Amino acid sequence: MSLTDTQKKTAQAIVNIFETGKPVGDYGNVTLMAGDSGHLTYGRSQTTLASGNLYLLIKDYCGAAGAALAGELAPYLDRLERADLSLDHDANLRSALRRAGDDPVMRDVQDRFFDRVYFAPSQAACAALGVATALGAAVVYDSHIHGSWGRMRDRTNEQVGACASVGEKAWIEGYVKVRKSWLLNHSNTLLRKTVYRMDVFIRLFGEKNWDLKLPLHVRGIRIDEDAIDGAEPARVTATDAPPPRLLSLKSPALTGPDVKALQSALIAAGATISADGVFGPNTDKAVRDFQRSKGLVVDGIVGPTTRTYLGM
Repeated sequence: MSLTDTQKKTAQAIVNIFETGKPVGDYGNVTLMAGDSGHLTYGRSQTTLASGNLYLLIKDYCGAAGAALAGELAPYLDRLERADLSLDHDANLRSALRRAGDDPVMRDVQDRFFDRVYFAPSQAACAALGVATALGAAVVYDSHIHGSWGRMRDRTNEQVGACASVGEKAWIEGYVKVRKSWLLNHSNTLLRKTVYRMDVFIRLFGEKNWDLKLPLHVRGIRIDEDAIDGAEPARVTATDAPPPRLLSLKSPALTGPDVKALQSALIAAGATISADGVFGPNTDKAVRDFQRSKGLVVDGIVGPTTRTYLGM
């Protein structure tokens, strides 16, 4: 699918209002929400410590030319990669992150990083499903930001049918109903409080605004051409389970069912490796070959972006 620039910014503004109540982001925002399995979160789209995305973002920043706070943040890279949860309350790290938000280099890094990690994968998911409307794209993007997209997609396929069989609009409407039920009945009270997101989409379905024509209103806030000029993706709220760990070639080698699932996905994508549950050199090569074939960053690290393109 191909959204216009206005449709993309409108989808981002909708999700940003869900998260912050306004259609703009905060590059230096540092947040720690009680009960959030993501733990320390940061930046324009509030990427999380537990997911490994905070490590990837700071790694990108420290490697960028002219990064003013690289000297203060680089010593944290090892602990960020290990998702050391004691960093939740590290005052020096929090201070450095906040100040880095004022650095034009950090803003540029975040712009490119979040588009790559959240928006581009959501559009790849749309293409795989056959979702072509702007409103459908906004629903899929919201779930990539909010979490548990893959689980809810599979549940919708089971309860509603495949998108190709029932049609895009019926599938998207069914998806939102499935996700609303899941949110309403979730054990995490933070997630139950976010059911309003689905109510907004249900109202837009009723208005038949599948093209996201402007102006429109979300939670009492008007989105128009002036608003979307500064609209950026939103911060991530609490998720229902710890994010999957980053997978890469290490010594000793990473092992486990998540490695085996990765290998199975790589095999389905054409790799000739064994699904033995051990992340060795052959798996590393298969990951890099896959990343290269999809135009992704070729770093051998399996995070949310690579997982999305693998359909995991």
